[in-house]
Amino acid sequence: MVSPVITGYYRYTDIFFEWHQALPEADRSPLRASLAQDAFVHPDHPLHKEGVDGAELFLGTLQSFETRLLFSSAQVEYLRYWLHAMGLTENLISLPYSDCLLTESSLRHVSPVTFKTKDELKGALKQIDKNNKRLKGADPMLKTRREIFERVRSLWVEKVGVWCALDFEAWDRDHTMLTEFGWSFVRWIDGQPVEEQGHLIVKEYRHYTNTFVLNNREHFSFGDSELVNRAAFKTRIQNLVADLQKEGPLFLIFHDNNQDIKYLKSPAVNADLPNLNFLLPDAKPDSGVFVLDTSDLFAALEGEGGHNRRSLERVCRHLQVPTSFLHNAGNDAHYTLLAIKEMASGDPLDMQREKRWPNRTGNTAYPTAPQTGAGVKVKFEPWEEDSDYSDMEGVGPVIDKTKPEEQVAG
Repeated sequence: MVSPVITGYYRYTDIFFEWHQALPEADRSPLRASLAQDAFVHPDHPLHKEGVDGAELFLGTLQSFETRLLFSSAQVEYLRYWLHAMGLTENLISLPYSDCLLTESSLRHVSPVTFKTKDELKGALKQIDKNNKRLKGADPMLKTRREIFERVRSLWVEKVGVWCALDFEAWDRDHTMLTEFGWSFVRWIDGQPVEEQGHLIVKEYRHYTNTFVLNNREHFSFGDSELVNRAAFKTRIQNLVADLQKEGPLFLIFHDNNQDIKYLKSPAVNADLPNLNFLLPDAKPDSGVFVLDTSDLFAALEGEGGHNRRSLERVCRHLQVPTSFLHNAGNDAHYTLLAIKEMASGDPLDMQREKRWPNRTGNTAYPTAPQTGAGVKVKFEPWEEDSDYSDMEGVGPVIDKTKPEEQVAG
């Protein structure tokens, strides 16, 4: 009986530091030379993948939520065969110990990652070690958010289904009166993105003005608004949701989804969504409707484990997505889609966070202090949090204007 071939991943550190030590002396040098970091990132390296700008490895999340840099078992197999085929080893070198192999059950998530230079690779190894220490004892909610973030990245790369951001606006003195609806979606045809957005205004409520929320329904920035009656409003949304589900899996994207999902299920809309999935599948789905929330994804990115949710305006500002006329349903839907694209198309979570906000996590006040359990929450500056914050605030002494001028000067 033929034994099944078991595939998986090996820790980068096991391959780089340990594998050669288990080999005969004559085979050690060729293997070490092929794994040298400056050689590994070179375009002529045998593991270089055509079409990939840089050396490809994998970033895996263990069941403990710790992150590891990985080689795939296919890469390890190819390298040993290549060394023998090139005459660099007399015999086919043995595989690493089977105990070193991480199978699918050992990992929560795996995604490819590329490195263009030796310094990038070395920096990533150091950063992974720091993050693992800082995440010791992290809030379970943060761990869950981090896992969702990586699944979203993997699904986005697959270019599968339709990713549609939705937003409603209601009269702020009676939330049963839905005044606007906006959508913005992307799907792929022959690998190329095709986008559409739109904005509906309810005719019967057009002259209802908000008391506490900005009135921007007349300022849709991405096309022409459509004025429809309540019946048409309901029918248009129902048809949109139904049509999008015909394209394969549908990813409905919200910013803080609780209220918008209530609106979708309310008598004013009554969309046919009997089986909303709030958990993402491990593998690429063929069908289904899945809920994504940019407030949760950004919380994962900034290292927030609590119940604090950033506003859409704040999220877009931190992601450097320019906005205007928020609280227009069409605009909010479009900016929500831009926000998820910005995060999902970027690097793996920890690498992306460090590129966006370098050296802003852990015990930043005492960087040489132990970092175990220090967390990965980004420390934003006041002017990053508030667009109205004066960049001169806090510079120079605080002047007490109740005192005479000469007394202050003295």
